[in-house]
Parts: sequence; structure tokens; C-alpha cells
Amino acid sequence: MKLESLKPAKGSVKNSKRVARGQGSGRGGTATRGHKGAQSRSGYSKKIGFEGGQMPLQRRVPKFGFKNNNKVVMKPINLDDLQKLSDEKKVKEVTPEILRENGLASKNDTIKILGRGELKAKLTVTAHKFSKSAQEAIEKAGGAVTIQE
Repeated sequence: MKLESLKPAKGSVKNSKRVARGQGSGRGGTATRGHKGAQSRSGYSKKIGFEGGQMPLQRRVPKFGFKNNNKVVMKPINLDDLQKLSDEKKVKEVTPEILRENGLASKNDTIKILGRGELKAKLTVTAHKFSKSAQEAIEKAGGAVTIQE
């Protein structure tokens, strides 16, 4: 093996023509950038979303409504869900942890107990919030309500 017989690995070299290396290279002069304009200059970079002066899509599409960043999204759980949990799992105390274990809530959910359905079981329920009707129904069934902070 001699130094002059060395070649790059097959497929590693894409194009033998080097850009901007003088007129004799065939790619000199404007160096494939065309004539004048921002794109021919060094340091040019197009702004993201720029559409050549046309009104950009993000400004063309109408925006409606109001999004409240301070809104607290709560996970609603109804009395019939609690009754089903009591019947199937024989639970006497309902806490956010028990609701998570049974797939009714996720890790960071703020849980609110709502009054849909009927509750016959005597349960001690711990949650972040309760509707008035749910609280009355739980206490009427002989259970207790605890508000978690």
C-alpha cells in the first residue's frame, strides 16, 4: 500500500466539486448563491415563520376566546363511582390514594366529589372539594366528609 493509492471509503465522499474555490473550479464567482439579495450574503438566516412578506400563517388564522391560565382543573368523581368502588372492592374509607390505585384519578389530580347517583354505603370520604349535594348524600348515608388541603 502506498500513500498515493489511498482512497476514501466507498460512499463517504458525495461531491468532488468544491464550491467557492475560484473561477477555474466551475463553482466560483457567486458560489451557487445567485446574484445579490439577502440569501447571497454571509450570515443570512431567515426568520422562523417568514413567508417572503406574505402575512404569516400564525397571523392569518383568527384567534378566539380567552384562556384562563389560573384555572384549576378538577377530576370529577360521582357518588355512583364511590358506590361501585364500595361494592366491588369493599372499601370503607375513600382517599385520593385509593382512587389513584383503582384508576379513577391520576397522580396530580385535584379531586371533586359530585352528587350524581345514589350512595347507600357508609363511607369516610377524603377529597379536595365536595359539591353540596354530594356532601349531604354522604352524611345522609352515615358517612363522613374530610376536605384535604
